[in-house]
Amino acid sequence: MTPVTETPSQTSLKTLIDDSPMSGFQVLMVVICFIMNMNDGIDVLVVSFTGSEIVREWALSKSDLGYVFSAGLTGMTAGCFLLAPFSDKIGRRKLFIIALSLITGGMLLSSIVSAYYQLLLCRLITGLGIGGILPTLAAVAAEFSNNKRRDFNVGIVQAGWPIGAILAGFFTAWAIPEFGWRSAYLAAGLISTLMLISIMLFMPESLAFLVERQPKNALRQINTLLSRMGHITLDKLPSAGNIHPTVPYADLFTPAYRASTFRLWIGIFFGFITLYTLMSWVPTLAKELGMPFELATYVGTALNVGAFSGGLVFGLVVGRVGLRKLIPAFMLFAFGVMLLYGNMKMGYGLVFLMTFFIGFFVQGGFNGYFPTTARVYPSAMRTTGVGLAMGVGRFGAILGPALFGILSDMGLSLPTLFSLFSLPLLVAGYMAYTIPSRNIDA
Repeated sequence: MTPVTETPSQTSLKTLIDDSPMSGFQVLMVVICFIMNMNDGIDVLVVSFTGSEIVREWALSKSDLGYVFSAGLTGMTAGCFLLAPFSDKIGRRKLFIIALSLITGGMLLSSIVSAYYQLLLCRLITGLGIGGILPTLAAVAAEFSNNKRRDFNVGIVQAGWPIGAILAGFFTAWAIPEFGWRSAYLAAGLISTLMLISIMLFMPESLAFLVERQPKNALRQINTLLSRMGHITLDKLPSAGNIHPTVPYADLFTPAYRASTFRLWIGIFFGFITLYTLMSWVPTLAKELGMPFELATYVGTALNVGAFSGGLVFGLVVGRVGLRKLIPAFMLFAFGVMLLYGNMKMGYGLVFLMTFFIGFFVQGGFNGYFPTTARVYPSAMRTTGVGLAMGVGRFGAILGPALFGILSDMGLSLPTLFSLFSLPLLVAGYMAYTIPSRNIDA
């Protein structure tokens, strides 16, 4: 293509991407992000599906199993703080390669552990990589999307997580009785290896990062991307402006972002408390109700089928309703369904149905926080902002599963536990509704 005669500014390039139809190449980049999130869903939820077998082999208490869940979530929290912000400095692609290397190593090592403390360490390493990837996925999906499809694309990428969990559920229901629980970690590690190779071969750096940070050979990379997107190329780089080697955390607390930052943190924290408690404990609780291992695993799968369905419906509806209204609506319905689930006497069929609706509303609504956070912050500080919000929020993810195990060992009944763990959803919905940023109304 012929270079443009006048070099556009960063703003005009962003406007070009925002206002133009998405090319097949841009759709492919969103699909790759979706598949990576599927991989993360497998890596996180495999411990939930194998939990009952780990308890049986090592004679663990519920508190011990809760710590296994929380070890991975601790790693994810550290990854959000320590790894994800580097995406704004070294690039999205390099961050993916580093994080996937950690995930692959942690999963493969988990398949050969022989002691409880070894599994805790492997889950920590795996979580570190996942924590680095998750906020960056939201940023990359947003940066390769036009304005019309941005919320849908970021939301649908998050729906990849439950799809990965569904596949993990079906695989573990078959593989664990045949080959033992370690086979699930081996398979997940091999899938992560394939994802690592795919990113190294096929994923380029994002246009927003190249334009704003202008690394070596930035003009060549930018023009390659513009050509793939169907746009004319540049004859020289746009003005770089003021580029910081890293985005200071203090930038998130300037008057323009302070109130939104705190509401995002609080909402994500409380949403994670309930979300990760459910994802971690539902299969184990089903087995304790007397279900055989395979059927209990399928209950966990029903949760994730609901989560995918909820994320899909959320993405389809959000353009008409808006993030500010739709997240609270989903959270309110989720609150009601959880109260019913914990306080109704149910046969197996109703357990599956109610579990589906819990996944639909809890994760479907919570997924709205990803496009919300991506909209609150501009691209130069997006992964730092998203990463820190998810990092702070993941303290709720660490707290939830461990606290559920401790309270269970103390003798609290299932109705009481579900009533308690439904309350954070109301806080998450209220925080989303009161975020002052006008960008989430766009």
